[in-house]
Amino acid sequence: MNLKNKNILILGLGITGVSTVKTLNKLGANIVISDLKDRNQLDEFISQIENIDVKLYLGTNDVALDNIDLIIKSPGIPLTNEVINQANKKGIEVITDLELAYRISPSSNFIAITGTNGKTTTTTLTGEIFKKAGFTTHVAGNIGVGILWDIINSNSEDIFVIEASSFQLESTKTFKPNISLILNITPDHLNWHNTMDKYIEAKKKIFKNQDRNQYTVLNYDDPLLRNMEKEIKSNLIWFSVDNKLSKGVYIEEGYIVINDGTKVQKILKAEEVKILGKHNLENALASIAIAWIMGIDINTMQEVLKIFPGVEHRIEYVDTIRGVQFFNDSKGTNSDASIKAVEAVKSPIILIAGGMDKGTEFDDFIQSFNNKVKALVLLGETKEKIKNTALKYGFKNLYIVEDMKTAVKKSYELAEKGDNILLSPACASWDMYSSFEERGNDFKQAVYCLKEE
Repeated sequence: MNLKNKNILILGLGITGVSTVKTLNKLGANIVISDLKDRNQLDEFISQIENIDVKLYLGTNDVALDNIDLIIKSPGIPLTNEVINQANKKGIEVITDLELAYRISPSSNFIAITGTNGKTTTTTLTGEIFKKAGFTTHVAGNIGVGILWDIINSNSEDIFVIEASSFQLESTKTFKPNISLILNITPDHLNWHNTMDKYIEAKKKIFKNQDRNQYTVLNYDDPLLRNMEKEIKSNLIWFSVDNKLSKGVYIEEGYIVINDGTKVQKILKAEEVKILGKHNLENALASIAIAWIMGIDINTMQEVLKIFPGVEHRIEYVDTIRGVQFFNDSKGTNSDASIKAVEAVKSPIILIAGGMDKGTEFDDFIQSFNNKVKALVLLGETKEKIKNTALKYGFKNLYIVEDMKTAVKKSYELAEKGDNILLSPACASWDMYSSFEERGNDFKQAVYCLKEE
């Protein structure tokens, strides 16, 4: 794709924006940047591109589009944005960095991973398996650094393991990975996509352009994904924790196995997978399916799965204070993710939850407690909404607090030796924090301060 002397507008200067600026500069494009935040808020990103000639429009959406050839938007910017509306009227194409990466290098070895929950863990685990197997591997997309700078500096044999969010996939058009994976689909980001159907359609874009030369990996245990079988034009590989498959990756007599349709190979015992929880077992099976497709040997898979500790802020063990364990699952940003955390952590649990309202309900979340949760400590924008749902189902041992430090202190006051205190908010963090990482770090800091006291 020739972008030399093209006028490119970048909407949103964050991590992906910086990667996009550097890449477009190397390709000889003329760069315009627009962001509603002011210079002080963007200082850490501007400092990374200060030697590149760009036009900056900060704190405003008032950007002239007359000479713009293409718009690259930050994934989180909704398609209802006024600049995008104006671009549509003028016939200016709007895409994300994921689509541009594919157009720049369509022959690259793209492995794209999506799903409502488990994307980061599966992407990271898959990347570790490929690195262990000796591949030059780039873990990119909705994780770490933006993909474009890696693409422009890569070799043809490099592997790209990409975490792809629904926000990124929504604006793809030609993107066609070698392997696509959907882990699961449950209600999420409905405040952004407006309807569940639109959310599902965005996820489907990960395989829409694939053909018989590519592979799609799906979770057989998810009925929404099973119903997509007729839409798949590529080679379909299933994985399952609950079902024996005629072909695919599943559990048999306590072992993870690969069935290629003619013979069954044992990989390792399911209990040997280090990361906690049934949902993480699903993530492990998905990574094995990808590694199998790419011809990675079983010993390599075994070695990584036995030692991979998981990812920060995903049911992360923090500390033990007088027999009470603390777990940080700040990445539990929707009900389904937090349900899986409750399932994974041993009872009794004192659960800290609440955050930004994404337009979903919490009935399933409360109903999942199954006498494992002895107390619920709530904070954030959704605290009253979750409280009312809990009361509707007869759960009354709950407490409202205003900040994380108070939540940790209250939880510890309620705890007895052998209890587990779990932060798994079932909500986004943006009502109180800039990211789930900041929220998780605040929780951990509160735990460390409590221990000192």
